[in-house]
Formats: sequence, C-alpha cells, structure tokens
Amino acid sequence: MISRIDLRGDTLPEGGALRDLLPRAEFDVEAALDKVRPICEDVHHRGTAALIDYARKFDGVELSQVRVPAQALKAALEQLDPAVRAALEESIRRARIVHRNQRRGEHTTQVVPGGTVTEKWVPVERVGLYAPGGRSVYPSSVVMNVVPAQEAGVESIALASPPQKEFDGLPHPTILAACALLGVDEVYAAGGAQAVAMFAYGTDECAPANMVTGPGNIWVAAAKRYFTGKIGIDTEAGPTEIAVLADSTADPVHVAADLISQAEHDPLAAAVLVTDSVELADAVERELEPQVAATKHVEDRIKPALAGRQSAIVLVESLEDGLKVVDAYGAEHLEIQTADAAAWAARVRNAGAIFVGPWAPVSLGDYCAGSNHVLPTGGCACHSSGLSVQSFLRGIHIVDYTRDALAEVTHHVVTLAEAEDLPAHGAALKARFGWKVPQA
Repeated sequence: MISRIDLRGDTLPEGGALRDLLPRAEFDVEAALDKVRPICEDVHHRGTAALIDYARKFDGVELSQVRVPAQALKAALEQLDPAVRAALEESIRRARIVHRNQRRGEHTTQVVPGGTVTEKWVPVERVGLYAPGGRSVYPSSVVMNVVPAQEAGVESIALASPPQKEFDGLPHPTILAACALLGVDEVYAAGGAQAVAMFAYGTDECAPANMVTGPGNIWVAAAKRYFTGKIGIDTEAGPTEIAVLADSTADPVHVAADLISQAEHDPLAAAVLVTDSVELADAVERELEPQVAATKHVEDRIKPALAGRQSAIVLVESLEDGLKVVDAYGAEHLEIQTADAAAWAARVRNAGAIFVGPWAPVSLGDYCAGSNHVLPTGGCACHSSGLSVQSFLRGIHIVDYTRDALAEVTHHVVTLAEAEDLPAHGAALKARFGWKVPQA
C-alpha cells in the first residue's frame, strides 16, 4: 500500500542530493500555465460573460450573475446544522486569538540625534480569497483566509468558490454560511484560474484586488504564478503533505490514522513517515490496511495517495538523520511523535507547521488549534511561511532627518554615490548645502 525508502547505513547526502531521494508529487505548474493563460486573458477582455461561460463549461451550471445574492448567504446560515455552526464559531474564536497577537505595531528608531526611521505596517486595501470546492468542501479554508485578513485590518474582502450544480450554481452552502458568520458579504460563484483572473483584472461585478490568497488545484496555482507581479499572492499551494518523524515510542495506530487523514484529501496528497524503528514501520504498515478499509474515499483518493510516488516510509539510522531528512523535505505539516518530542521539534528548521507529540495531530491544526492551515507545500517551507496577519500587511519606512542630521552624513553619501558612479545622487545632497559638502 505504501513504499519504503531505506536510507540507513551510508552517510546521508547534503542539500539537493538528499531532497532528490525523498518522495514528492509531480505538480507541474509551469506546464499548466499554457492552459490558464487564454482563460485569464478571456476574463480580462470579457469579464462576467467569460466567467458565466466557464461556469457552464467546467461546472455544468447556468449562471445569470456571478455574485452571490445577499439572501443566499443569509439562508445558508439560517439552514446550517447547529453543530457545524458551533464548530465553525469555535474555530473562528481560536483563530482570532492567535492571529490577533500577530499584528505588529509601529516602531521608531533614532539612528542619530535628529534622524529617525519609523516602520509602520499598513494592510493591503482589498483581497480576493479563494475557497476550493472540487473533491471536498472547505469552510475551514474560509476561516483560515478571512480571519488573518480581518485581523490585519483589510477593509475590502471578497471570496470566490466554484459554483455547484447541486446547489443551483451557488457555492456550497457551508461555504456561504461560513462567509456569513465572518461578515463577508461579497462572495462570487467562480472557480479555478478564472476566479483568480476575476480578482486580478476586475469585472463589472467585481473590483480588482491587490492580493489573492487561498489553496486550490493546479489551475489556481498556475493562475497565481501568471499574475505574480500584478497582484500579491500567498503561495502556489500544491497537493497537501504530512511528514511524521517518529521513533519506537510512537503509537502505530496514531501514525497510520494521521497518514490516512492527509491522504483522503487528494490522490496526489503526500503521506511520509520518517523513522529509525523498523518495528514501528512494520506496525504502521499493518495498521494501514484495516484503517483504510474502514473509511471513505478509499479508491479515488486514499489508496492512490498512499501508493503514489509522493508517499513512503523512510527508514533512517537515527533520529539525528531523521531530522536531516525532514528538514530536507520541508513538509507542509510535520508531526513529531518521539520521546522528548518538544526538544526535537525545537530543532526543526523547515516546516509549514509543527505538531508536537501524540495529542497534537494535523487534523487539530486543520480546524481548531488556532493556527493557520494555509501552509507552504512542495518543499517551499524552506523559504516561505504559512498564511498569517503579516501576509496582508506591508511594511513602510518613514525617514525623517533634520538639517543637522543630514549635514553630518552628507560626506558619506557623496562618497558612496561617486563610488557607484552616480554623481547626481550626491548632488541631490550638495544642492541643499550650497553645493558644498558639509564638514564632518
């Protein structure tokens, strides 16, 4: 059901050589660009008419408008299962606690007497958020995108989710209810690359956004890449991943359940166990069979995901080697199920989010830990962070110098400008002092 990679014995290679030995899904965003480019440009030129045509082509629905009526949002919330509403409200509450503490304040540094630099943090004016609606419905992704944007102080928030044939062309009602709970009243029935294009270019119904965030399929990722530079993006999210670093103290029932929990997302989802215990590896393999048989989405998602090239049990000589492996892998979600798990977790450098010990499974982070589940995939955790309040803020430096403070440093500025053969830079300062460089 799941393959093995044995890295015991020899010294582990470094850097890219080690990464090349590890399992990873094929996710060719560059190839998808050729297919999304004409879709994006069609939305640019035809706006809502193009979105309606793509809803008919890709989603099998007939739309008269793309924006979701306010009444539909209200009705979705009124009809929401009370237990689901309570769970969403608790998820929102916990996310707000965490994200509210992420906001940075303005800070002024006196560099010299009379010379200060102030850094202030300003939210983007408008964001477009994407909530997937293909194989599964993800109201949790609505929470994870909206809460940090709101806590950052973003004034204008719009959300898009694919139209659903079974709901008369509206997004899934649980998505709509989550929007209503969060106070987001600008919602669009649009999916895929065309939704990203709607936010990037704007249409007669939808004003353009400064930024687009949220997970999606390869077409959403390719559209984000296409618009990079025109709009801000969070990340080109690929298939979800879990890596588990475990030793002989781990419970194989827990480990197997956690691997399956990510495999049920998508046939390209990655489930990786890194362990120095052959006994644990054997026990996890034995445990996978009955747990997979007892759940849903077995043939279309879980079995292909576990059997795919992106999933494996990786055997290592020691936990020290295991740490090197998980750092090279840079998992979206990394569980540490070892003795002294907190100490090992503290040494991890590359992960989207780290889950410490047997009582912090990834599923907790997906919904109610308070952390954000929009995280870097495909090894991008080695250079990128998950979604947070900071994602929606821009740092701006405000430079304020007096005449005397400028005079004191002018000779250095002129010297460096001339060293770079940019004399006009120095002249901009000389002009303020009668074209003479003040004495230091």
